[in-house]
Amino acid sequence: MRLFLPNSRCWALVFALVLNLSQAAEVSVAVASNFSGTLQKIAAAFAQDTGHKVVPAFGSTGALYAQIKNGAPFQVFLAADDETPALLEKEGLAVAGSRFTYATGRLALWSANPAAVDSQGAILRSGRFERIALPNPKLAPYGRAAMETLATMGLAQSLAPRMVQGENVSQSYQFIRSGNAVLGFVALSQIYQDGQLREGSAWSVPAQMHAPILQDAVLLEKGRSSAAALAWMVYVRSDKARALIHAAGYGP
Repeated sequence: MRLFLPNSRCWALVFALVLNLSQAAEVSVAVASNFSGTLQKIAAAFAQDTGHKVVPAFGSTGALYAQIKNGAPFQVFLAADDETPALLEKEGLAVAGSRFTYATGRLALWSANPAAVDSQGAILRSGRFERIALPNPKLAPYGRAAMETLATMGLAQSLAPRMVQGENVSQSYQFIRSGNAVLGFVALSQIYQDGQLREGSAWSVPAQMHAPILQDAVLLEKGRSSAAALAWMVYVRSDKARALIHAAGYGP
């Protein structure tokens, strides 16, 4: 059961109570790298509305999990999957019942070249590229989704020699942006803004080609008694935060 946080109908009341009981403070948030740009926008609104400040640490979900296991002082974890937060609850490193899905990730095949990627991803079958970038599937949920997509297409084995793996989805994006790989898999949120492709060419991978990328947030034990951490967990579920998440290219 997930009993810790209120539903969207009563978040404002709880949020107001938290504010009345607290002074402005900092909250340390471990954040999956695909969510970095969106996090910064939400954090700015959060600071303006509450006075609390978010201190983020970005990385792959797997790497951040290892840091939490090793005692990193994070108070909240915004992962790129739903499995890792659940595991932290099971291991006693996160507050039981505090976990919820804050976004549904969307995968994209992207190139900085405006003419490289077609709207159906047919370039993957053509072989007209030397390298394809993707996040490490052992560390990053978007990497697992990329491998599942290639497996669905029957291309996982044939394209393996051409794969360049980044530690996380941000590094995969940088490989493509710098030209080290002509194309690769990234989060849709990295290349879209307000429903528009910022640059290059892309194929938005159909959701049925891989397992859902459910991104869960969880309150870590180090944040249990932090009013700022509690306020942040509520704020991420607010209408204002949800609007920013949707505008960044995430599903509900």
